[in-house]
Amino acid sequence: MRAQDQLLGSRARVTPRYAVLPLEGIPYSRLPEWPQAQVRVLAAPVLGAGFAQYLLELEKGQRGEHPADRRVEFFFYVLSGRLSLQVDGKDHALEEGGYALVPPTSGFRAAAEAPTRLLLLRKVYDAAPGVPAFPPVTGNQSKVAGSVYCGDPGARLQELIPNELPFDLAMNIFTFETGHSLPVTETHVMEHGLYFLQGKGVYYLGDTWMEVEETDFIWMGPFCPQSYYATGPVASRYIYYKNVNREIALPG
Repeated sequence: MRAQDQLLGSRARVTPRYAVLPLEGIPYSRLPEWPQAQVRVLAAPVLGAGFAQYLLELEKGQRGEHPADRRVEFFFYVLSGRLSLQVDGKDHALEEGGYALVPPTSGFRAAAEAPTRLLLLRKVYDAAPGVPAFPPVTGNQSKVAGSVYCGDPGARLQELIPNELPFDLAMNIFTFETGHSLPVTETHVMEHGLYFLQGKGVYYLGDTWMEVEETDFIWMGPFCPQSYYATGPVASRYIYYKNVNREIALPG
C-alpha cells in the first residue's frame, strides 16, 4: 500500500495473451467453500485462463471442504504454516512446501493447524478415453529431487506430479541461480499459472521484458512467447502449472 504523499503506479500488465499481477493490486475476497479464509483470486476464466487459482490466508482452525463431484480437480501448495487435509478418509499433514493433488472422484476437508498461506488451483479434469483416473497425490517439495535443466547446473527443475498419462496437469518448481536463465524463448500450446516463491528477475512475455519478484503472479496463455533471467542477490524460485498429456481439442 502506498502512502497518500506517494505517486500511484503499478507493474501490473493484463493483455489477451498474458498477465503480470503484483499481489498488492489484488483485493481480498471470500469463497463459500472457505467461508472464513481471506482469498485473493490470481487467475480465472474471465482473464483467459482455463483454470482458477487462489492465494488463501487461514487463521488457526479455519476450514474448507469440497465434496467429490467427478468434475473438478484441486491442487494445494502450502507456502507457510500447516494444513490438515483429509481425502477419502485419509489424513495428510501438509507443512511448508507440502502439496496435494485431489482427483475429481475424491472430496476433501481441510483445516489450518496454524496461521497458513496456501496456493489452491482448481480446474475441470480432462478425461481421456482409455486412460484410468489418477489417485490422490501428496508430498513435500523438499523431498523431490531437482534435475539439472538442459545441461545448466544453475537451473534446476522439480516435478511434483508424475509425468504419466492419467495426469492432465503438471506442477513444477524452477530454481535459477543468479545470472542463469531459460535457454530459449518458449512458444508452446500449454498455458501457465506461475507464482514467484523467492527472488527476482526479468520475464519475457509477448515482446517485452518485465521485472518480476517474490509474490508476483503470471498467467501465460497458449503460444505466448516467454523466457526468464534471474537477476537478484538470491536464487529465484517459482512454482507453475501447465496442462499436459491430452489431445488438442479441434473446432466443430
